[in-house]
Amino acid sequence: MQCFLFAGNVISFCLFMSPVPTFIKIWKAKSVQDFKPDPYVVTILNCAMWSFYGMPFVSKYNILVLTINGFGFFLEIFYTFIFFIYSNGSKRKKILLALLAEVVFFVLVVFIVMYFINSMKDRGFVVGSICIVFNILMYFSPLTVMRQVIRTKSVKYMPFLLSLANFLNGVVWTTYALLKWDPFVVIPNSLGALSGLVQLILYAVYYRTTNWNDDAPPSINMV
Repeated sequence: MQCFLFAGNVISFCLFMSPVPTFIKIWKAKSVQDFKPDPYVVTILNCAMWSFYGMPFVSKYNILVLTINGFGFFLEIFYTFIFFIYSNGSKRKKILLALLAEVVFFVLVVFIVMYFINSMKDRGFVVGSICIVFNILMYFSPLTVMRQVIRTKSVKYMPFLLSLANFLNGVVWTTYALLKWDPFVVIPNSLGALSGLVQLILYAVYYRTTNWNDDAPPSINMV
């Protein structure tokens, strides 16, 4: 079981690092092009909630959950900052509003859990339940990108490494949680594995129809 826990942390590390090639492209182009900020903005709150869940006063023996998600939290903030710099005014406003809402929500959850829930078992249940929701949102945040892939028949703006890491991360953590039987980990990560699999299937289907040499963003039929 410890092997799966270690493997889960390694895969999670790879998941957090997988957007690096995407942000190198953004930095070189000085534009976010048709890349979406949704996965990175959502993952900030997801990592914050799992870091809180891993705290010793919320749940026991989850130090690795705390450390890997703490690392992911700061890395996703960096990604979002880069995205913010190279976005236009309307996208910047949406990012700021989303981050503000996340800060307010997180502070509210911490306040309620720490001041009104005294039992560690109850704290773990409440925070773990919230983590399920945001873990699912993190895994399914690329839905907007998948919709764009289907419309444009192009996977240029759906990073392959992120999709692969999502799939592997979901599979490893689901396997670990089934052995330990932790429903807070099983439910979101099994759905995450499914989401990653769908993204990989889309990548395989539309890879040949993608124009990799076209620097302009693919047009989107809004009908």
